[in-house]
Amino acid sequence: MNISISALFGFILGLGLFIAAIIFNTDNYLMFFSLSSLLMVIGGTIAAAMISYDGRYVMLAFKEIMFTMVSTKVNPIKLYEDVGDLIDWSKIIRKQGLVMLEKVIDMPEDGQSFLNQSFVFLLSGYKGGHLYNLLQHSRESIYDSNMRPAKVLQTMAATAPAFGMVGTLVGLIIMLNSMEGDPSKIGGGLAVALLTTLYGVLIAQLILKPAARKLEHKQDLEAQRNQILSEGIVLLSEGASPSLIEDTMNSYLHPKYQFRRAER
Repeated sequence: MNISISALFGFILGLGLFIAAIIFNTDNYLMFFSLSSLLMVIGGTIAAAMISYDGRYVMLAFKEIMFTMVSTKVNPIKLYEDVGDLIDWSKIIRKQGLVMLEKVIDMPEDGQSFLNQSFVFLLSGYKGGHLYNLLQHSRESIYDSNMRPAKVLQTMAATAPAFGMVGTLVGLIIMLNSMEGDPSKIGGGLAVALLTTLYGVLIAQLILKPAARKLEHKQDLEAQRNQILSEGIVLLSEGASPSLIEDTMNSYLHPKYQFRRAER
């Protein structure tokens, strides 16, 4: 698991600016902490998510929050390795046939792997347009499934500030009811009441929205990778040469990340 330095830096910077603003303007740091306000925002946000979505997707959303600081697995090096595998497969097929490929390649047990599913389709004998359609359906299914937690995170990001406002209203009602005609209590009571709104905005902007965007970014990269691999798998099924597969893959990539592995 590789930590994303940029994501970690961004989180520390955002949190650091908030803390610095408090330190430079007041000595009463504890007035920015209210357990009841924090529980209202977090509890309300989770409750709304559980009502809106199946519990398993909410759990997956929380898991994705934990992985916000982790670098995406899809990168030029990984794509280079995947396409290199396709080129190696094409060499085996041209020399020894498709049956030998199944004996030589040891694919890991991973039902969500697009490359694994593509391998199964390839061994089943599908070719051309039919194979391409199967790969597209598989790619779209994986993408839609993996994007559901992002929708949960987006809903939670929209809900957190709303529950912050609810907490503020609750605090204002309690404050006004307990004033007993003493205007001097307005300042302190209003400050406590506004903490829930502050917590709601911070959680939404610094945790939930970035987590949703990070997941969308990772899935977009994964979908792009799978689209490229689809083209290679179809060519592989039609007996294309390693050099043709390589040139086709290169046409999708930035020149900086193109490769030269096939025999010419």
